[in-house]
Amino acid sequence: MNLSKLRCFFPVGGKAKRLRPLTHDISKPCVRFLNRPLIEFSMATLAEQGIRNFIFGEYGYTNYVNLFDQYGEGIGFSAKYNIIPRVHIKHQPNLDDCGSADSYRLNAAYYNIVDPVIVVQGDSLFDIDLQSLIRRHEETGALMTIALAKVDKVSEYGIADLDGDMRIKRFVEKPYKNDAPSNFANAGIYLLSPEVRNIVGSVEVNRLVEERNRFDFGYDLIPFLVDNGFPVYGFKIDSWYDVGNPVMYLRAMDAFLKGKSDIRVLEQRILPNRNIWVQGYSEDSIKRREEIIKKYNEDRLYLHGSILIGRHTRIGDFSKIQDSNIDNFCILGDHVNLERSAVMDGAKVGDYAFIADSILGRKVVVESSRAAPTNIDINSVIGNCVRIREGCKLKGTKVNPGLTIPPGMKYENRSLNNYQDIVELAS
Repeated sequence: MNLSKLRCFFPVGGKAKRLRPLTHDISKPCVRFLNRPLIEFSMATLAEQGIRNFIFGEYGYTNYVNLFDQYGEGIGFSAKYNIIPRVHIKHQPNLDDCGSADSYRLNAAYYNIVDPVIVVQGDSLFDIDLQSLIRRHEETGALMTIALAKVDKVSEYGIADLDGDMRIKRFVEKPYKNDAPSNFANAGIYLLSPEVRNIVGSVEVNRLVEERNRFDFGYDLIPFLVDNGFPVYGFKIDSWYDVGNPVMYLRAMDAFLKGKSDIRVLEQRILPNRNIWVQGYSEDSIKRREEIIKKYNEDRLYLHGSILIGRHTRIGDFSKIQDSNIDNFCILGDHVNLERSAVMDGAKVGDYAFIADSILGRKVVVESSRAAPTNIDINSVIGNCVRIREGCKLKGTKVNPGLTIPPGMKYENRSLNNYQDIVELAS
């Protein structure tokens, strides 16, 4: 199989409710992760191994607009990662689908795809050897080969029931540990032979779709293929992260910062033998990096663990950063304490703020002062363009985009969806 002939299909539908409020106003694949859109890691992994043709199966306005405006036809992405010859990206036309497999079916027909297709979810992070995957697919004569990742918590995933040759007999959804047929989860990466296009267009599948008003890879197509005796096999991969909710997001961030997968940072580390990077190539961004290094050497900035800091970001005196990611164009004040957290681009954090195990969205403002410090911790997630006034205490709290939290408010394990919630749910 020629990799240049292999098409990559990203089904991008749904509202990604588990990752809200980060996905309240943006497509999940475009959520920022380690200073770039989440989907870009998968795209780069595949393009660097030879894939040149991508199709985004976007359902709905937000998914389409975010991905089209970000990537267009693939020219900018190709230049950024020096992909030659360049990547070509197609987008789903204005056709409504009823699930991920239906999106594949519509796009395969619209673009008359007669080549093998690899299907990849836009919200996962992975390393995969495509040549090994293809070789395994061809050796077994599989119609579909599914990437499988070993997981510790089987109750969170669809778990494969396999025979001795890795042929898949079924998937068991979220079993108890003692009932799990294995500890290999469906990683959402599928290699499809060209014959799958004919099957999804068959009378039997059309009848199935009409009955269920749904056609999803995991819930519908894979069980249909297995139950009807088509050869579906598993392929083990070593590195896979599901970024399905904020806890998983932070878990994956920590793993990448600590070198368990390719963080895709080209710059050299600013400290020898430590995973601490400050990005930027321009004269101004280099000055910012030198300023951070100077403060660290003078004990006016404390950097612990693994850290990624974006371009043109300013950090005040005597702040402490530990195992965290700070995106581009951020401003952190003096005496800020940031631990195991992600701060997205354009955010501003005031003096003496404490942020731990949490995510701040884009253009968030956290007001804080020595007299009235603001604390945000225990898996709080702050949506884009939220303003939190000084003296607030947020624990395990989610805040929808665009809201303003008045000074001194306290919330624990709350979801603030609108201004009425801000008043009614205060503790």
